[in-house]
Amino acid sequence: MKILYKQGYHLLAAAVLAGLVWALARSTTLAGSFLGLSTSRWLALAVMFPILHQLYVVVFWRAELYYGWLSKILGDKAFTAWGFGFMALFLTRPLTILALGIANRGSLSIPLWINIPLIAVCLAVTIYMGYSFAKYFGVERALGQDHFDPQAYRGQPLIREGIFAWSSNAMYTYAFLALWMIGLIFQSWAALLAAGFNHLFIWAHYLFTEAPDMQAIYGED
Repeated sequence: MKILYKQGYHLLAAAVLAGLVWALARSTTLAGSFLGLSTSRWLALAVMFPILHQLYVVVFWRAELYYGWLSKILGDKAFTAWGFGFMALFLTRPLTILALGIANRGSLSIPLWINIPLIAVCLAVTIYMGYSFAKYFGVERALGQDHFDPQAYRGQPLIREGIFAWSSNAMYTYAFLALWMIGLIFQSWAALLAAGFNHLFIWAHYLFTEAPDMQAIYGED
């Protein structure tokens, strides 16, 4: 079944990275709570939601790309409905890390002369990423409209302007620095672990879901 192509590797990556997070989550640096939930609970949520998000993407992207299931059920509203679900799950990533950072604030002691430049670099790159995204890429392409209308996208070149000139996959390389910034601002070990999980796991999505799908849509490696 085409939906499951390379997804065993995707699940293996989730298990390995989640195990690494918990191996590094020392009890001495998981103190604190927020909104009645302990740091360890927020960390579990910050790992769980990216997994759910990427599972959602796999199932519905490929269901539409290979079988047209969403369009058959929802017609012209298929892409809008898909996008609503995508964004709802996507927003859980920064929100859970923000809550985690608040719960676990101060668990690291990073000197200001190191922390402030790191935050500044993350902020500057994130702002440029947002500008390049809005100017050259666009929401519809980011949401995977090519899976809903592959004929319209086949043969189109990759974006090579703005921050996309720095990397062929600038979205995953640079946009996730915003999550690292949360951990740095709150000096939270747990939030940095969650940011690292998100950043590494999105590359598992690229390797085992998006790259094979792009080859099917665009007909190139």
